[in-house]
Amino acid sequence: MLKELRLYKFPLLFAVLSIAFYINFGYGLERSDFIKLISIYTALFFTAYLLIEKTIPKPRDNFWFLAGLGIVFRFVFIPAIPNLSQDFYRFLWDGRLLIQGVSPYLFTPSSSTALGVTIEQSQQLIEGMGALNASHFSNYPPINQLFFAIAALFAGKSILGSVVVLRVLIILADVGILYFGKKLLEKLNLPIKNIFWYFLNPFIIIELTGNLHFEGVMLFFFVWALYLLFKGKWFWAAILIGISVSVKLIPFLFLPLLFRYFTNQSNVAAIKRLIGFYTITGITILVTFLPFLSSEFIENFSATISLWFQNFEFNASVYYIIRWIGFQVVGWNIIGTTGKILPVLVLLLVLAIAFFRKNKTPQELMTGMLFVVSIYFLLSTTVHPWYIATPLLLSVFTKYKFPIVWSFMVMLSYSAYGENGFDEKLWLVAMEYIVVIGVAIWEIFVPTNLKPARF
Repeated sequence: MLKELRLYKFPLLFAVLSIAFYINFGYGLERSDFIKLISIYTALFFTAYLLIEKTIPKPRDNFWFLAGLGIVFRFVFIPAIPNLSQDFYRFLWDGRLLIQGVSPYLFTPSSSTALGVTIEQSQQLIEGMGALNASHFSNYPPINQLFFAIAALFAGKSILGSVVVLRVLIILADVGILYFGKKLLEKLNLPIKNIFWYFLNPFIIIELTGNLHFEGVMLFFFVWALYLLFKGKWFWAAILIGISVSVKLIPFLFLPLLFRYFTNQSNVAAIKRLIGFYTITGITILVTFLPFLSSEFIENFSATISLWFQNFEFNASVYYIIRWIGFQVVGWNIIGTTGKILPVLVLLLVLAIAFFRKNKTPQELMTGMLFVVSIYFLLSTTVHPWYIATPLLLSVFTKYKFPIVWSFMVMLSYSAYGENGFDEKLWLVAMEYIVVIGVAIWEIFVPTNLKPARF
């Protein structure tokens, strides 16, 4: 026992320090205090690096030690109200609306007087989500809405109670990612410790468990689907990918890449499997949306989605360069035009990767997915920190580490939220993307024999 304690004295020390940092982050931090935020986050990232890469005596034999730490770190946030994002107020609003039989896609919170139903703590929820959020229709897909409704069902009269329910669901999803992620790494003959760059990453713990973003739930269904797909169970994989899309729309981007994976053998049976896969995925998505389908839903949902491309701008990279050029050339913000062109460019690049790149093996496929989602975010007008969860998890199953760097650098975007309101620091945005793109270029183009050993 004493020998074991001596072996684990440094991991246990870093674990205790991490718990203290997480407590401070979750209960003693205001979003406007950027210096404190980035200082604690840097310390957490460093301790996570030490736990994953340096201090465990026998990493292969200590999977459950690290897994236990990840769960304990998440439990720190159980009774905490999210302090970096107010989106959860909208989640609670939508869920409480849904369990009363009212579609959250047909009414905005700011028009709540026309609902004809009573929403518990409605004023507090509307004030919490903010005027901008309250003025738009919901853009969260149906399976995501189901989780909001579960929170309303079990704790519909308590904001904190609803937060706890959502947080437990997100933690369970992360545990599922840990389980299937480990199995995928074993199948790909990659180091098992890679999954802890997701599960122990303070970015994931803070943004998903802490701030209640549902990227982790989407990724759980998606990783489960990939595991089944690589085992040849494409029917169930298609259903799970459809469910994943109905949590968050991001997996839509990956569907074209499956063309080369399925047609690897170039025979009639492979084409039939591909058609069957796409058909089952499409039917699954349709079934989840079916209870809400109407002309009003289609109009409201599509209009809300388009806002992200043509109206909102935050932590962008390529778009900010285009915006600056627009100001120099025409004298005003050209987001309305650029927001229509960039999605088309993304689509063309996705199709190019899908049809002209080898995506025939599991690792080639997942690397292609990593490139696709990274390009998508680099060309987006809005990149909130929690979006990076998707490239981060995909990178675990590839040789690329730039999303891990991104999961650290993206926190610089919180510098925009100061005591005097929103003021984005473009020099910090530039620093974020220069570092991330620089690391990506290094990993992609520099020959392996010129690189130092990977951490």
